[in-house]
Amino acid sequence: MIQPTALNRSLSLTQMVLYGIGTTVGAGIYALVGEIAGVAGYLAPWSFLLAAGMAAFTAFSFARLSARYPSAAGAALYVQHGFDSSRMGQVVGFGVILAGVISSAALLNGFVGYLQEFVSPGPAITIVLASIVLCAIAAWGVAESVWIAGIISVVEVLGLVWVTVLAGQAADFSVPRLHQLLPDMSLSTWSFVFSGAVLAFYAYIGFEDMVEVAEEVRDVSTNLPRAIFLTLGISTVIYIMLVTTTIIATGPELLAASQAPMAAVYRELTGGDPIVISFIGLFAIINGALIQIIMASRVLYGLSSRGQLPPVFATVHPRTRTPLVATVTAATAVMLFALAGSLASLAELTSVTMLSVFALVNLSLYRLLRQQSPMHAAIGLVGGFICAGFALRTVSLWFF
Repeated sequence: MIQPTALNRSLSLTQMVLYGIGTTVGAGIYALVGEIAGVAGYLAPWSFLLAAGMAAFTAFSFARLSARYPSAAGAALYVQHGFDSSRMGQVVGFGVILAGVISSAALLNGFVGYLQEFVSPGPAITIVLASIVLCAIAAWGVAESVWIAGIISVVEVLGLVWVTVLAGQAADFSVPRLHQLLPDMSLSTWSFVFSGAVLAFYAYIGFEDMVEVAEEVRDVSTNLPRAIFLTLGISTVIYIMLVTTTIIATGPELLAASQAPMAAVYRELTGGDPIVISFIGLFAIINGALIQIIMASRVLYGLSSRGQLPPVFATVHPRTRTPLVATVTAATAVMLFALAGSLASLAELTSVTMLSVFALVNLSLYRLLRQQSPMHAAIGLVGGFICAGFALRTVSLWFF
């Protein structure tokens, strides 16, 4: 009997951190920071900080569970074991796929905004062509795809450091100026911070993508949890430093008014043409979209390999050792969502979907460890309530 082709276990700790940063940093800063500044204004750094705190609980749950169940299908598998229900695992798997697809679609809309700094072939043509290219890269091979994503990740971080330094040199760090960043205790103020945090939470979505390639990571029980925490820490430092300096230097109005906020900041601070930073922004955003497609395809593969989806999605190409049908399916869905939605609406829908999934993953950790490790279980319980609360609050804002 011919054995089915297995996925290629080739990814190192360094590659996984670059993979995580690639899917986390590009989306949050290069595309969404303007949307967050428009909601939270001078309090945008607090929105990022609140979102980071919320993400930390969930990152712990993912790290702990990825060491316990180092397999593809990630969150779906964790919930299946935590609630002893294959049906719940399947529903969560579909939720993760949907979130990955919507997230990638949101990034393609952000890509269109930055591309307009160079050419304007039209949003529809740009989205279709970008989807085809991303599908081809994702199908090429996981090591090759992650190395491409990793190289772009380094470039995009250097671009953000460059903008941070420029903003820091131009910023007025006097006491009155810094006072604008301090929130008061009124409910209305924290409502703005919370609304910004819902969008900013999208900027931390990335560690759940990392667990979906668990079957392709070397020494997975050690390297994957470490990579999750390193990604969250590095991303938080980058976000807080950049958002704080740019808002002090230029004000939130500039960020909120631009489809390419980092390019707008560079133009305001230097008076020059932001060709380089716009070019970096292009690749940063498309990098995140690539990783989301890889993630969604691996969840399709994981569910299929466990008999929860048709077996065709578990087909691995013998040469590239990637799930080809699952990859094409994910990329096609991304293209359709990108053609149908806007950046802010897609990002908000992604956040609500992932908050719901994260709540179940956190509660799964609680149910699995409440006897043997009460402290770790308590972290999962707190994370579950935080994520559920944010999700319910966000949904309520849609109707009231």
